[in-house]
Amino acid sequence: MNPNKDIRVWLARIFLTVMAIVMLLPMVQTFLYSFSSIPEMKSYMKTRGNREETEWMDPHLSPHMISLGQYEQILIKDNTVLQYFINSVVYAAAILAGQALVLPALAYGLSKFRFHGREGIFFLIVMLMLLPFQVTMVPNVLTLRVMGLLNTQWAVILPMWFAPFYVFLLRQYMITLPDELLEASSMDGAGPFRSFLWIVIPVCQPVIGAAAALSFAENWNLVEQPLTYLSRKPELMPLSTVFNQLAGENTGFEFAGAALYILPAMLVYFFFQKDILSGIQLTEMK
Repeated sequence: MNPNKDIRVWLARIFLTVMAIVMLLPMVQTFLYSFSSIPEMKSYMKTRGNREETEWMDPHLSPHMISLGQYEQILIKDNTVLQYFINSVVYAAAILAGQALVLPALAYGLSKFRFHGREGIFFLIVMLMLLPFQVTMVPNVLTLRVMGLLNTQWAVILPMWFAPFYVFLLRQYMITLPDELLEASSMDGAGPFRSFLWIVIPVCQPVIGAAAALSFAENWNLVEQPLTYLSRKPELMPLSTVFNQLAGENTGFEFAGAALYILPAMLVYFFFQKDILSGIQLTEMK
């Protein structure tokens, strides 16, 4: 046994544990605050901005009395937050469904088929991946306006179907698959489409799962796209765009809305956790 190595391992564990606690504490507090009564939260949130810069807000680690009043407000009495939440679900589900149909097939074509202009298409995808949204915003708005999709849900959904980063990620993984594998399936009578469905997709499941989880996190937190493409349709906005408004109005149920917003992302992470870790490990190996 190497005592120096043991010390380094324990120091790393302590450091990572402290970092995990620091990062998880706001999330835990959000869920705890969501079980406070609305008057209690209103009273607590009013203390913001009433202190000097050197003063901290009084700690409020747990509710004085457990209450489901915030959830009753957003789920039963006032459906505003629930409607925004449903909009977020619709956008995330529709974008993931479209990406599942488009991105693996596009990555498969760019990695395993040779045709004139393939490298040029891949170069354009890499360039689009490097460009920020602010650069492509104006061309997207003009294109959506010509198509008659501006200020509709499709204005947010359709451009996300062709996310260049996930095409790049899947293509870089698929290009490492041995050609002999596809040649063997071709000798057994499987065409390109059957090989794609029954060989490429199962083999690429870890990286596809990792891409799906990352894409959901991106789609669930959309802000710039809805604010740009839905400027005249505020009722179509996702929940991610209205948190500042809720916090500014001091409604008393903003923490229940935040907890409702966090929960799907947590469930998706736990569901795809194995694929995320496997995808990262396999990508490092390759």
